[in-house]
Amino acid sequence: MNCQDRLLRGHNPLDVSRRWFLGQCGVGLGAMALRELIAADATAGSPAAFDPMAVKAPHFAPRAKRVIFLFMAGGPSHLELFDNKPQLAKFDGTLPPAELLKGYRAAFINPDAKLLGPKFKFARHGASGIEVSELLPHTAGVVDDLTVIKGMSTDAFNHAPGQIMMSTGSMIFGRPSLGAWTCYGLGSESKDLPGFVVFSTGKKGPSGGNSNWGSGFLPTVYQGVQFRTGGDPVLYLSNPEGVDQRIQRDSLDAIHALDDQRLQAMGDPEIATRINSYETAFRMQMTAPDVMDVSREPQHILDMYGVEPGKGSFGGTCLLARRLLERGVRFVEIFHEAWDQHGNLTADLKRNCAETDKASAALIRDLKQRGMLDDTLVIWGGEFGRTPMVQGGSDGRDHHPNAFSMWMAGGGAKPGIAHGESDDLGFSVARDKVHVHDLNATILHLLGFDHTRLTYRFQGRDFRLTDVHGRVVNELIA
Repeated sequence: MNCQDRLLRGHNPLDVSRRWFLGQCGVGLGAMALRELIAADATAGSPAAFDPMAVKAPHFAPRAKRVIFLFMAGGPSHLELFDNKPQLAKFDGTLPPAELLKGYRAAFINPDAKLLGPKFKFARHGASGIEVSELLPHTAGVVDDLTVIKGMSTDAFNHAPGQIMMSTGSMIFGRPSLGAWTCYGLGSESKDLPGFVVFSTGKKGPSGGNSNWGSGFLPTVYQGVQFRTGGDPVLYLSNPEGVDQRIQRDSLDAIHALDDQRLQAMGDPEIATRINSYETAFRMQMTAPDVMDVSREPQHILDMYGVEPGKGSFGGTCLLARRLLERGVRFVEIFHEAWDQHGNLTADLKRNCAETDKASAALIRDLKQRGMLDDTLVIWGGEFGRTPMVQGGSDGRDHHPNAFSMWMAGGGAKPGIAHGESDDLGFSVARDKVHVHDLNATILHLLGFDHTRLTYRFQGRDFRLTDVHGRVVNELIA
């Protein structure tokens, strides 16, 4: 008896349960959702509708096949790291021009706070002659492999919305992250590990929380899986005492059979996600501990990253990122929340750079010597920059969305260039602005996608990472 017959034959509509409706009606919401998922997978070239992480073909030949995003959460100061401003040093201690501040909103400071000159020296490096701060000697050593973007801008001036904007293209919580879109579009080459892995190495987790790596309205199979840097990489990965591999396998087979029955009856794609997650977790029990054991690396590699086995560090996590990519993981993101210097700028920047500079450069060198940099895109940057005006007496800077710096390397990005320019005080972009939407459009282009066509239908319309914005910045592409 179909839905219409049941209602027409005198059954009280109030007696029709939601579960029966979803399972039996041809227009059930579960069936509709399943059709959307199958259609989306077919569009992306998926060979198997019920394996959402199967490898898929992008729109065109990709330059990058995998991504490592070194997310320097908190807002690194472009004025102390990549954007040398002699004029800012010249006018240190003076008020900024009134016309510069027209319509400007600051997070905490009075916009008419005095200007603060750069705290550290810059020098030109490599054949490209790109200027880099004295705080980043190792990054300076690989500058000819970098695409430095000096004209970044964003819409958000506080941490959580700024991070969510960088991660999802929107300040609204609940949108899919860049890593989730990547896995949705490309799938994963690993059957034993998640397609999207996340680490957190800073003083605390990112202000935007799990939404930075969430799947939003995409199936949850595409969301990031957070790994720890010590002990079991994922909590509860080890079996409890008395449960061996055979018992675990039998239990999962029984659960799988029950879930499969419900999948056939309900057509809910989240059931397919649950089946996939159980199976991935089982395989991870054998695979993940081996991947996380960096002591297997040669000593010269450990020294290059500055890693001591058994001790968690940003360097160790960068090395883990490379090891995960080698095993087919599609997207690795490392959040280092440590860059929010409203005060104590000089000392904190020295510490932050000491923790991250060597390993960031080592990752570039390591990928390059293994032949992986050509098709691996590495991204470095935070949610915004810092103000040219002072906060915290004489040694701090506020949040600043108008102009900041990031860099990319490998994966088809054009090496050895500095793109864009901020004004003489580092306040606004003066030339070749790259908005967050433009950056995301360019990243998707390097991964083989037209950002206007990588979409997912939700609530009656097609959503995309760049919403209705974004342009591919061809000048950043080799």
